[in-house]
Amino acid sequence: MPSTAILQEVQRLYSVSVRLDSLAEVHPLAAEALLVIAGSVRNTATLLEVVVAMKMPPLSGLVQGNA
Repeated sequence: MPSTAILQEVQRLYSVSVRLDSLAEVHPLAAEALLVIAGSVRNTATLLEVVVAMKMPPLSGLVQGNA
């Protein structure tokens, strides 16, 4: 299902942002830039999650209920 593939990429993007955060700790001269890029990657991942939630059909087996 296409939404599953997109959500897998979302997880990869979150992993990239975590690795960039870690690199920022090790490389102080580039820390600010790495943190900005990590934040952008994280925001992109979040945006993709929202797109999937709004535009794609729900995954099979999930029941929507009142939250």
